[in-house]
Amino acid sequence: MPWNFDDIKTQLTADQSAVADAKSLEAFRIKYLGRSGLLQKIYDSMKTLPPDQKPLVGKEANVLRQSLESFVNDRKNVLESSTIKPAGFFDPTMPGVAFPVGHQHLLTQTMDEICEIFQQMGFSIHEGPEKETEFNNFTALNIPDNHPSRDGFDTFYLNEPDPSEKGVHCLLRSHTSPGQIRIMQQFQPPLAVVIPGKVYRPDAVDASHSFMFHQIEGLLVDKDVKFSDLKGLVEMFLKKFFGPEIRMRFRPHYFPFTEPSAEVDISWQEGKKDWLEIMGCGMVHPNVFKAVGYPDGKYTGLAFGLGVERIAMLRHRINDIRYFYQNDTRFLEQF
Repeated sequence: MPWNFDDIKTQLTADQSAVADAKSLEAFRIKYLGRSGLLQKIYDSMKTLPPDQKPLVGKEANVLRQSLESFVNDRKNVLESSTIKPAGFFDPTMPGVAFPVGHQHLLTQTMDEICEIFQQMGFSIHEGPEKETEFNNFTALNIPDNHPSRDGFDTFYLNEPDPSEKGVHCLLRSHTSPGQIRIMQQFQPPLAVVIPGKVYRPDAVDASHSFMFHQIEGLLVDKDVKFSDLKGLVEMFLKKFFGPEIRMRFRPHYFPFTEPSAEVDISWQEGKKDWLEIMGCGMVHPNVFKAVGYPDGKYTGLAFGLGVERIAMLRHRINDIRYFYQNDTRFLEQF
């Protein structure tokens, strides 16, 4: 036999032990498996061998090839997994790794967009505390002592006495309207503010109710503010937020802290009776001005309040308020 495979295996073992890195592994592969390597020379020589030697040489050559390929693949994996890079090592030829980037929650996006629209119309943004007093949440807003909203079934009362009034307790605000009282107690007119934030009511959770949700309160106080100013302001906001094709209507309503009061409905399609209630509004009641110490008859004002979840649900055709709080990425990634 023209090839001594025992000597080849001896040399092969020595060469394998010398493979310590990717460069030496590539040199080993070329020496034995390359186009001009040892294995190819063995296969080429079989053309000139006697017929009785061809099967023996071919068998040995195939065993050698399998051993070589297995060694090269195994050593390559070992080298790739055990490569220790020096501190601060950076390889500019390696492909970059893209990390997923998050975004703001849909409710935050909606609140920011609403506040930005009112900022463009000259309103400033203020935030009030979520823990409130009965005076700010009810009394100063002309809500009588026997009003149902003061009942424990409609308000979260805290086990913390109100330091300013005896016999009453602090509570989690049930609307953002107490922010009006705090602003008017601190500043004199003219003033125009929007007050975003969380509010709490002990409602049973279902597709349209939650014990915690978000509102945005608006207040504008100055001399000679009229109901027509309120209508123009609301119409401008709705067209900026929903688009110029939106239609709106005012319906008479009752709120203790505004007089006259109205609810605002919107519709997208002309001629169809698909009106949807979007917000409550009205002219600030004189008793509210009296509660904050404004001079009687000197100022008039307008106020409005809207639910952020409701507006987001209408705009994006979302049919269940619970989607906002379930942290389901399939929902969150849509917006």
